[in-house]
Amino acid sequence: MIALLVFTSMYANAQTKVTGKVIDADTKEPLIGATVQIKGTTTAASAGLDGTFKLNVPSGSGAVLVVSYVSYITKEISLSGKTDLGEISLKSSSNAMNEVIVTGDVAIDRKTPIAVSSIGPVFIEEHVGANDIPELLKGIPGVMTSEQDGGYGDSRVSIRGFSSGDGNVAYTINGIPVNDPESGALYWSDFSGLTDVASSIQVQRGLGASKIIIPSFGGTVNITTRGTDAQPGGFVSQGIGTNNWNKTDVLVSTGLNSNGWAATLQGSRTQGAGFADGMNFLGYNYFFNLSKVISPSQTLSLNLVGANQTHGQRAQGSILNYEQAPQGILWNSYYGIKNGKEYNPYDNFFSEPLLSLNHQWIINDKSSLSTVLYGLWGDGGGGNIGTGTGYSVSNIPRIGNIYSPIDFDAVQKNNAASPDGSAQYFAYDSHDRTNWYGLRSTYRTTLGKYIDLSAGIDLRYYWGTHYQEVTDLLGANYTPYFFTGSPGTGSAQGNINDPNELAVTGSKIYYYNRDYVESGGVFAQAEYSKNDFTAFVTLSGSENADKRTDYFTYLNSDPNRSTPWVNFTTYQAKAGANYNINSQMNLYANVGYLTKPPYFGNVFENFTNQINKAAVNEKLFSYELGYGFKTSTFSAKVDLYRTSYMDKAFASTYADLTTNQIYTANVTGVDEMHQGAEFELRWRPVKEITLGGMLSLGDYYYTKNAGPVNVYDNTHTVVSQVDEIFLKNEKVTDIAQTLAAGFAEVNVVPQLKIGVTYNYYGNYTAYVPFQNYGSAGLHPYILPNYSNWDLNGAYKFKMAGFDAELIGTVNNLLNSKYIQDAGDYNVTGDPSKLSVYYNLERRFTTTLKVRF
Repeated sequence: MIALLVFTSMYANAQTKVTGKVIDADTKEPLIGATVQIKGTTTAASAGLDGTFKLNVPSGSGAVLVVSYVSYITKEISLSGKTDLGEISLKSSSNAMNEVIVTGDVAIDRKTPIAVSSIGPVFIEEHVGANDIPELLKGIPGVMTSEQDGGYGDSRVSIRGFSSGDGNVAYTINGIPVNDPESGALYWSDFSGLTDVASSIQVQRGLGASKIIIPSFGGTVNITTRGTDAQPGGFVSQGIGTNNWNKTDVLVSTGLNSNGWAATLQGSRTQGAGFADGMNFLGYNYFFNLSKVISPSQTLSLNLVGANQTHGQRAQGSILNYEQAPQGILWNSYYGIKNGKEYNPYDNFFSEPLLSLNHQWIINDKSSLSTVLYGLWGDGGGGNIGTGTGYSVSNIPRIGNIYSPIDFDAVQKNNAASPDGSAQYFAYDSHDRTNWYGLRSTYRTTLGKYIDLSAGIDLRYYWGTHYQEVTDLLGANYTPYFFTGSPGTGSAQGNINDPNELAVTGSKIYYYNRDYVESGGVFAQAEYSKNDFTAFVTLSGSENADKRTDYFTYLNSDPNRSTPWVNFTTYQAKAGANYNINSQMNLYANVGYLTKPPYFGNVFENFTNQINKAAVNEKLFSYELGYGFKTSTFSAKVDLYRTSYMDKAFASTYADLTTNQIYTANVTGVDEMHQGAEFELRWRPVKEITLGGMLSLGDYYYTKNAGPVNVYDNTHTVVSQVDEIFLKNEKVTDIAQTLAAGFAEVNVVPQLKIGVTYNYYGNYTAYVPFQNYGSAGLHPYILPNYSNWDLNGAYKFKMAGFDAELIGTVNNLLNSKYIQDAGDYNVTGDPSKLSVYYNLERRFTTTLKVRF
């Protein structure tokens, strides 16, 4: 017994406890669950929620630790008597070279004083399924997503009550701003391939760390694509799912050769029947990266990412129609049959490749210069049904009752029998052809020991050509699109340069204009960092200009067909500080005042050359306080914010479903308050189980009335004027102000992981066009609270000697039914009058990925 005790004591004395922290090399986020193993043995430890680990290592053995994490480059560390290894940074395997992909303004954990959430490659791969990037953001505090009509790429995102649809959420891809320069919106179908190549997604809420000259008022979503792998390899994956979803994805990387060249090529094909009738989709996504290490201090990288896609869509429908339709929430009023085949003229098609050339120059041990030159070329649009004089889409022939498919064969027969050959109904496309070029360059240097200075330029030039074009006369000879109204007054419809035009297939109709947007600015940031304290100040200024040319409502000889440039000067000033109280707790605060120019649709009234004299810079004043607590088994974050949004302006367009008429109004002088609290928790009771959740309590409301506002019909004619818009104290619409989420992730065995997530949405006010608040005391409908459950799993195994993974997802696990988007266009508060999008039904995907 004594001998056993002596032996045990000697064994214990022969052990040394080694500690460290495993983090992402770029974001400094802890890599939870990273494996730290003694090389050549099975002895290992797992990194906790704060990235820390503890491992007993035999003393004097000269042990080597192998630090690994899925989708990251493995690192080996020779102990050599060291017991505290400090921070161990791992680089994503898809961005392992020392190349520049200008990753934008990435927030650093426990340093950058903002509210931020980061999503890594493992989470993306295991949760995306058949979804877009917005669905990956569910569960982040303050972030609401909606799949809207359920079309491929039609999701939207709101952050802290600010919508991506009105340009108040900024998106960057490798630091390149990709919001539409005219509207500020982002259409995910244009970038549907990003889920295949995204190596990380960082959501910065509030002021954020962004220095780009078009500031984000609600937040910024930074997407970093994979670069070129340092080692050769790739993968092949095949996925299947509900509604005939089918996706094939292939990636090949050459790795870095001895001459400093490396390349990665990826492509995928996605197809499916869609969620509802007539919503088929087909997408081809591609990615290419070519990098050259010019010298130890310079790297050049060429990147191309894009998607060619087409998908069916549907408009919001009356809640009564959805309830009465035999198809239920799958009903699509535009779905039809033509020549014995499915036909939906209400579709979307677009391609907008992003090409960038990136240069990274490490000038010396203190200074560097990062530059990106880029271009985007968009071409596409969306289809719809046009009507001849005296006809309405609501009366279009159908096979049976109003819930049956449109009978396009009957439409063609009626058109062919038209006495004068004119079309009762026809199909047309709204086209957008865009050209966009930019340059962004950032110089960074260190002043003394504690100050980092960065400064740069951000230049952009854009023009977009917009028109409608007849695509199918459906058996007719022409559709009359005569010029009506007075030249240049905004009451015209058609082409004044051919006033008696009989439009045929390929003819431009209704509108034809080209819009120009240019901007140029400078920015600078000083950051002080010493020990546990960091503080920063950011200043930027820019000049923005808009110009419009109208080819239809002005004669070719009229000098007024092109407007002068309309200029706006904007600036932003932000400051913040973070203090790490100890290794577990940090406290931060930020404050900022930002201005941005009104978007194009509000600079020129009612989509004409008439300059809106009421358009002024939009303004925002915001401040925030945050606290973080993190240990190896538990973490918590609290954020409190208050934001004043002033002089909001936009062009509001909406459809009256009763008359099928389109109305437009330019609204200015809207003020809002956005304030709230966000809570986030994560707990790891044992290394195999991780639990977490969040709660967001928002209070978003209008602080004053606005007006007057002119309302136009689709012939650009003023049909009414709203003297005052009664907004004060009404809730900001089209956003759930209470959000909650929870998740559980279980490593059943080392090879099998299963996760379940829950999301809750409450205090959600239906959308109302501002001009409809024409009387005091009108209150829009508040949607019923709703929630959903999702399930995901991943199983890793070997297949013919290759690493393989089987990934499964189930969205809307309980097949719940709820309204996820609604418009109360008459402000009745009566649910039977709502126009709605219901949620998507339960759906699944299964994907097999083999790496080589």
